[in-house]
Amino acid sequence: MKDSAAWPFLWGVATSAFQLEGSPHADWSSWDTILSERPAVTNHYELYREDLALLQDLGVNAYRFSLEWSRIQPREDRWDEEALGHYREITEILGRYGIEPMLTLHHFTHPLWFIKRFPWHEDASVDRFLAYVRRVVSAMDGVRYWITFNEPYVLVLAGYFEGCTPPAIRSPQLGVRALANILRAHAGAYDIIHDACPNARVSVAHNMAALAPWKKWNPLDKLLSRVAKYFYNHSLLDAFLTGSLRIKFPFREEMNIPVPIRGKLDFFGINYYTRIHMRFNPLRNMGVEMRHLDIDGHGLTDLGWEIHPRGLEKVLRYAARLGVPMIITENGIATKDSQKKIRYMKEHVEAIERCRRQGMDIRGYFYWSLIDNYEWLQGLDARFGLYRVDFGTLRRIPTNAAAYYSFLIRHRSF
Repeated sequence: MKDSAAWPFLWGVATSAFQLEGSPHADWSSWDTILSERPAVTNHYELYREDLALLQDLGVNAYRFSLEWSRIQPREDRWDEEALGHYREITEILGRYGIEPMLTLHHFTHPLWFIKRFPWHEDASVDRFLAYVRRVVSAMDGVRYWITFNEPYVLVLAGYFEGCTPPAIRSPQLGVRALANILRAHAGAYDIIHDACPNARVSVAHNMAALAPWKKWNPLDKLLSRVAKYFYNHSLLDAFLTGSLRIKFPFREEMNIPVPIRGKLDFFGINYYTRIHMRFNPLRNMGVEMRHLDIDGHGLTDLGWEIHPRGLEKVLRYAARLGVPMIITENGIATKDSQKKIRYMKEHVEAIERCRRQGMDIRGYFYWSLIDNYEWLQGLDARFGLYRVDFGTLRRIPTNAAAYYSFLIRHRSF
């Protein structure tokens, strides 16, 4: 972007609509029994004004939130203007608070009609998604920062390689087709947004991880981690640079798939949480076994993920070759221990400071998440929130971590 030098550093928090409010029209609603017991999750759809007021208490200048597509388009032939108005009101409230909205168009969930008739491996999926994008862009004023897709590789790996999330298909071949269509959808969405708002700043939020061999001396573990690192972290970067999605798995023919996304990136959103150790195990799906090891002594989260701040520096160095500003669009820890949450934030922000001193163009940090929410396949026990949710009363309870983040924002000189 020509005006990139004028960007302020964005201190924010990130959320996902479905994880806060659920939706009766979404594919995930019938996927997990806990959602049938608590379909409104935190009841954010009703309590959004109170939740947005927490942003003022924190002192953030940016807020990343998503739209729930299935509420806006519950049927292929029906648009819910009330739902669109609800999300438009969120941007209006943020404007009154002086908080920059960052809007995510797709955060894992789909309308049921879409996932049943036009899943991502079908080419028709792209046009259906872009119809939704056009409707949203025409209705949402005052939004400059857009995320088209949240973690497209996670979506494809879980939905098509592992088959543990919708559409629950175990086919790497269809998964690659789905990924290519998602990237084509990004390209179309990028153009639609820029046609409506030439000064928009558009990206994806790419989940990146520090990947390492389980045993450094084992050549198969080293090969596997190297292949996984390229596919998971780097292949999307190369696709934005070259317009070609390169897929290379061991013992399979390399694929180069044209995708029209070259240069269609105004900044790069990075979601970073952990390091993963990998080993070759022929008894596992695709021969891959993964685990978390507390090698550096930073500990593990309540989900068993390794806390590894140095990994954030590594992925930022990877992404810097794109030549666009970078924003950490998600970084957070699942823990009930507020002091552990504070240490996590402190260590990762210090990693960002080191990268900025090295000349990396980093323009924002969004902590995940504002309040506790539903965590995919983990239910309600993964406590990522700066504000704790009592799921019995739905009361939002401030933590010491929220106070620390406010202090951090006020005293950092970014």
